[in-house]
Amino acid sequence: MPTLADDLGCLSYVVAGDGPPVVLVHAGVADHHMWDAIVPALAEQHTVIRYDLRGFGESTAPTGPFSETDDLRRLLDHLGYERVRLVGASWGGRVAVNFTLAHPGRVHSLAVLAPPWPGYHWSTEMVAYDEAETAALSVGDLDTAVGINLDMWLRGPVRSWENVAAGLADQLRGPLRTSLVNQGIVGEYSQGSPAGDITGISVPTLVGIGKFDVADFQDIGRRYASEIPDATLVEFATAAHLIALDAPTELTAVLGPFLAR
Repeated sequence: MPTLADDLGCLSYVVAGDGPPVVLVHAGVADHHMWDAIVPALAEQHTVIRYDLRGFGESTAPTGPFSETDDLRRLLDHLGYERVRLVGASWGGRVAVNFTLAHPGRVHSLAVLAPPWPGYHWSTEMVAYDEAETAALSVGDLDTAVGINLDMWLRGPVRSWENVAAGLADQLRGPLRTSLVNQGIVGEYSQGSPAGDITGISVPTLVGIGKFDVADFQDIGRRYASEIPDATLVEFATAAHLIALDAPTELTAVLGPFLAR
């Protein structure tokens, strides 16, 4: 993969296709490969840019304070794209929202799939998940921490592993392990972005939620859709949290017309 280097390390990225640029920002338990199944169709009409956030995939862990919003701006400047269509999943969705708030003139449209909400009052289920992950990591049990995250984010709270497509857990296990190894240092150095009012987002916006996802994220998705002016909410009946992995065909069918607007 090509890299964009700076004094904090490097960002790895990949570009495919030709046409209006689309940037795909991965979830906080994955890397750019989470989009593999939808890229071929998107690349028929668009230049598709994927990159690994710092500390994920092939991008190095940060060595000092950084901002995900600034990283994305620098990558677009490096590639020569002034205005793009943004698609973000989970934490990548919040990165996309923050970028849109910080640089509204550089965003043509925004699609977010199960993004978090800053300051959300999490359910007891989510608190228990966080406590279990923290306990496993505190004793260096990375395998258990990976399993906890696969159960929460890939399988979801309401379905069995028999209902998850074969091979997805193996596909996600490596990127998830990398994210957990670097979780502490990324959390220490990530500066986030200044708070912004999402009611001021004026670009076409699509919000996606999975019907098998944690109830918190379904609630959050509906909140985004209700507060961003003229946003469209799409519910994916066969997906949990990671819609691009669970329902790539359905997601492509939704994104295609939306990105063409």
